Amino acid sequence: MHDILMITFKRPEFTRMSLGRLLETCDDQMRVWVWHNGSDRETLDVVRSFRDHPRFQELHVSAENVKLREPTNWFWNTSKADYLSKVDDDCLMPQGWGAALRAAHQVEPRFGFVATWLFYPEDFLPDFANRKMRTFSTMQLMEHAFVQGSGYAMKRAVFEMLGPIKPKESFTTYCIRAAYNGWINGWLYPFIHQDHMDDARSPHYPFRNNEAFEQNLSLSKRNFGISSIQEAVQFSKALARRAQEEVIDPREHFGWRGFANKLRRRFES
Repeated sequence: MHDILMITFKRPEFTRMSLGRLLETCDDQMRVWVWHNGSDRETLDVVRSFRDHPRFQELHVSAENVKLREPTNWFWNTSKADYLSKVDDDCLMPQGWGAALRAAHQVEPRFGFVATWLFYPEDFLPDFANRKMRTFSTMQLMEHAFVQGSGYAMKRAVFEMLGPIKPKESFTTYCIRAAYNGWINGWLYPFIHQDHMDDARSPHYPFRNNEAFEQNLSLSKRNFGISSIQEAVQFSKALARRAQEEVIDPREHFGWRGFANKLRRRFES
């Protein structure tokens, strides 16, 4: 089986589109679990409107917004599926994505996190990306120590080896810990595109002028100092470039080298 988690909060229109599309893309091996954070009635009503879909497995409602770690650990621990995924409430998945990622896992036992791609054809930088491409049997993977937290598939065996996300650990560092322990992570190539509706280039992005953009600025964009649509587009392109250009050695984060680097940062701060 292949189970997928969606965490919802306070985005009813995006949730209606993303959850509806996710259920449409599910084959007979896939089931959707939803954790709803907080008490936004409109979003919760949207989620409940899909409750009778045959691929909708379980709904958990948390009175408080507990962010991402607790729902993810609950899902990984409760589901008994061989493959585990998460799809964000602002992402639209393409048909066949689940079967494609499962097929990759079945070809290569060492794959840990295999993901779809959030970015666009114009973002592909072959001079960088080709250096990170690895061929496994009939497929290619652009290897990276971590992937984004939406549109991936992981083997349950990763969780069985590493346990849950730790209290001071992020999803990113969990992926890097998996890579340190021998799992191979990255994006299947040719890329499988998931439409991130919160990307200003998405055809579903709802704010088409800077005034609307500024009035609906997300917390993450505020934290990165983004104040216009143009800056948001450039930021997305920079993230895509970094994913293709950057090479991360998990040994720098764990083991004795990780310990030494933590000490060095502590003395330098």
